[in-house]
Order: sequence, then C-alpha cells, then structure tokens
Amino acid sequence: MDVLIKIKDRGGVVHELQAPTDMAMNIMELCKAYELPVEGTCGGMAMCASCQCYVLNDVSLPEMGDDEEAMLSEAFYVKPNSRLGCQIPITESLEGLELELAPEN
Repeated sequence: MDVLIKIKDRGGVVHELQAPTDMAMNIMELCKAYELPVEGTCGGMAMCASCQCYVLNDVSLPEMGDDEEAMLSEAFYVKPNSRLGCQIPITESLEGLELELAPEN
C-alpha cells in the first residue's frame, strides 16, 4: 500500500509523492528516490542532518530518539518542528504528511 506525502522543496515547489509502506523506506530514502535534493551523507544514521525537514501538519510520527535529538541540537536552521527524514520510517500512519526541506547547511 502507498501513502501520499507532500514535500515542499527548497524552491517552494510542493511534490506529491506516493510512498510505499512495504519497502522499509524512510523519508530521506523517499526524497532520494524522487530525486529531491537531499544528500543523506551519513546513510541514514542520524549523524549529518542533511535530510532535516520541517513537519507542517499534525500527523502521528514516531518519537524522536536520542541520536536524532543530539544531531538536531548541533544542526543549522533547526525549528521546533524539525525532524531528520532518515528517522521517519514510511508507514500507513504517515498518510497526508506534509514536510518542507530545511535549507542546506
């Protein structure tokens, strides 16, 4: 089953992406699959913040882990609604999620 996720890129363009829930992907990998400008330098280990995004609506997300919290405490352009895309697995509960890519460091 796919869920619809909207991601606003750094140019302000909103992309409506179909995200598969059966492939164990995360938001960073989804962005890369659709060729959005997300580096994912650390390979999804919550060690670089190049996949930082802002959550724009109220969708149930997994709790932020210690590694993600520590990385965001050192990252640039952090807002209260910041999350690392690599730490958000794609599940059915993400249906309708709206995100905005954070500026590049």
